[in-house]
Amino acid sequence: NTQNTGTVSNHTTGNNAKNVELLVYGDFECPACGQFAAIEKQVIDKYKDDIAFTFRHFPIDTIHPNARAAARAAEAAGAQGKFFEMHDLLYQTQSQWSSQVTTNPQPIFENFAKEIGLDINKYTIDYASDTTNSTINADKQEGNNKGVNGTPTYFINGVKIDNGQITSVEGFSKVIEDAISNANQN
Repeated sequence: NTQNTGTVSNHTTGNNAKNVELLVYGDFECPACGQFAAIEKQVIDKYKDDIAFTFRHFPIDTIHPNARAAARAAEAAGAQGKFFEMHDLLYQTQSQWSSQVTTNPQPIFENFAKEIGLDINKYTIDYASDTTNSTINADKQEGNNKGVNGTPTYFINGVKIDNGQITSVEGFSKVIEDAISNANQN
């Protein structure tokens, strides 16, 4: 039974001239992730030449019943090279599709897929596929192995960051600046 052994996702953006990877384990339905995503986006825009930003799925299914569906939507968009477009849309519209609003977010996600110009037939197949689900599980397993127990959890070059340090663009920028200077000392 190979259904549970997927390969971790590979969603990275940025030119990474300075050899610094910012990695986040996120849950699209998590309100804290939604708040951090807005800050994160500004920081990534600011440092996109210097760093790489990687997103991994960590849906907390027990408290966010629509998070896995959102992860599937993002993965399916990723199969067409538009992961981060879907990622941004999901966070920006979180209040429209969270489990408090709907028990079936699929039609909403399908509209997002159309909005960002995906081939809807391919999207529908990828959304529902076992491969997509096993990728999400592989991400979550990797997070568990690294001691992730909530979202969002950020790592810079493998070192876990305290979220208290990165609640503003300034704070987040400082953490990245420090990582850049550490990575480029030798």
